[in-house]
Amino acid sequence: MGARKRIKANQIKEEKKTKAFAILRDCPTSPRKMRLVVDLVRGKQVNKAIDILRFTPKEAAVRVHKLLLSAVANWQAKNEGVRIEDANLYVKEIFVDQGKSLKRIRTAPQGRAHRIRKHSNHVTVVVDRAVSNDTQNTKS
Repeated sequence: MGARKRIKANQIKEEKKTKAFAILRDCPTSPRKMRLVVDLVRGKQVNKAIDILRFTPKEAAVRVHKLLLSAVANWQAKNEGVRIEDANLYVKEIFVDQGKSLKRIRTAPQGRAHRIRKHSNHVTVVVDRAVSNDTQNTKS
């Protein structure tokens, strides 16, 4: 049993070396609006995803663009000897979770008050190397 755990732990370590991630917490836009932008780049090559985000006219695109650049920089810090152009990076995972909601009061007619909820979200990006068929066949 100990040998299996050790093998599994080594596999997880090797997997963590190729992956890099970045997290944006408490972003003051609604998760629904952010998911519209995030869905555009899921599974795409990093260079293509950066171009898509640069020319998307939504405010959330600016935040996701900056987050993706941060994830690429984190990958570069983990893999110092490798060039980004040769690495063939892609967006492995990107997802949006709901953050805290700020509750505010807005005046309403006849002395009433309505509650306004200002939503926030958390975005997580995982960048990884795309495995080509040549390297996949040699590992087996």
